[in-house]
Amino acid sequence: MTTVIRNNEGFLEDASAWTKDVAREIAAEDAMDLSENHWEIIMFLRDFYKEHEMSPPSNRLFVKAVKEALGEEKGNSIYLMQLFPGTPAKSACRIAGLPRPTNCL
Repeated sequence: MTTVIRNNEGFLEDASAWTKDVAREIAAEDAMDLSENHWEIIMFLRDFYKEHEMSPPSNRLFVKAVKEALGEEKGNSIYLMQLFPGTPAKSACRIAGLPRPTNCL
């Protein structure tokens, strides 16, 4: 297991410490096997973070950003909830090694 510093919610303290192996370990904690569809969203989030220097601040804006970048089929709540159960923006950002979205419960 890779040693990275995480906060009490499991988010990395330093986004630059993220690797694909770290993502797999975090996903495994939620009993998730990452598929190509997961990686597409994870890499989208990492690019979003590089461009905007923040995680999408809410599920609604997360869905909208995915829709604009990847199309209607992937930019919808049902698709994202199937990939990242619970609160998709929060779960996906945690696996992507990004800060917790500001408005996610």
